[in-house]
Amino acid sequence: MTSIIRVFPRRTSMTPTDAMAFVGDPPFWRPAAVEVHVSVAFTWDIPEAERLADAWGQYYPTVKIGGPALNSAAWDFQPRVYLKQGVTITSRGCNRKCPWCFVPGREGRIKLLPIEPGNIIQDNNILQTGHDHMSAVFEMLRQQPRAAVFAGGLDARLIDDWVAEQLSRLRIREVFLAADFDGMLPWLEKAVAKLDFLKRRQLRCYVLTGFEGTLQDNQRRLERVWEMGYMPFAQLYQPADGYVEYDLPWRWLARKWSRPAAMVAAHSMEPEA
Repeated sequence: MTSIIRVFPRRTSMTPTDAMAFVGDPPFWRPAAVEVHVSVAFTWDIPEAERLADAWGQYYPTVKIGGPALNSAAWDFQPRVYLKQGVTITSRGCNRKCPWCFVPGREGRIKLLPIEPGNIIQDNNILQTGHDHMSAVFEMLRQQPRAAVFAGGLDARLIDDWVAEQLSRLRIREVFLAADFDGMLPWLEKAVAKLDFLKRRQLRCYVLTGFEGTLQDNQRRLERVWEMGYMPFAQLYQPADGYVEYDLPWRWLARKWSRPAAMVAAHSMEPEA
């Protein structure tokens, strides 16, 4: 893969940072490569990805576009190629059919992958993979030099005593759960009781906003997640077939509830060590 340039329309927390990974247009000094892969994660970035393919195509004979936004088949996972070092994916798909989620349509039901080393677990729903697979993943995480991050999210409905015990035996930097609708709140309350060995800064919670309910309804759900002991992370809903330009109050809500320092200040708390 060293002779392939990877290009991304935008930088995210998961974008690779090696010398053959680029964000945006080709620079003046360009490395030698046999081909260019433009990887697009979000449907609203497809026009930019197509423009970038043309731009890079001026200098390289073979340019390909792919990625999750284009429903590219990706049943194999290659570390450090389209995601930064440390990220690993040990399963694809999800057995649930949440109306706001792209995963079931793109990847289908849960499928296990070979376990590649890494400390950042990006599976869509790893708790659906079964005890044998999860045990192997947890054992792999214990061998990593860096603390574990469950960035893909843990389904609060599936956090039982066994899962909590396994997590308690790991060095954990962050665990993400999700409060996509009000019906998740009772499950999150049960989960936080089982995960009482984690501090707020380690207990993150994605909160989907803008899919249903009023601005005030979404604000109340965010506040409730905070009250339980989680650090919320608001995410504005975007459909698979377009891009919603939210007005200022919604953008302000998402900004406020995605910045830990702002949340701590708003709740008059001292940040945890």
